Amino acid sequence: MDSRGYYFGVPLADALGLPFIPARKSGKLPGSCKSVSYGLEYGAATIEMQEDVLKPGWRVLIVDDLMATGGTAAGACQLVKDLGGHVVEVHVMVELTELNGRSKLPAGVPLHSLANL
Repeated sequence: MDSRGYYFGVPLADALGLPFIPARKSGKLPGSCKSVSYGLEYGAATIEMQEDVLKPGWRVLIVDDLMATGGTAAGACQLVKDLGGHVVEVHVMVELTELNGRSKLPAGVPLHSLANL
């Protein structure tokens, strides 16, 4: 998601031979986009995905660098659902466990993190 998540998402998608679909802050992607707003620890934000890149029924892995309060990941999960996809897992490099961001993920969506702080 957004820019730092690309460091991990793009090489992972390439290694697996799968498409990479960016999720960005509002106004960063070309074409027609679907958006969702969500709360952050310090305010609110909006995340977008292009409407024509995710095919209905696709299984999606969401990759990001950091899980803090969980708003961005929850927003991305909602976008995938709104576009007809199914989130199977969320992977992050670092999870800030004190903020309990994983509680904002939809029921049944597992979160995997490399480091818990």
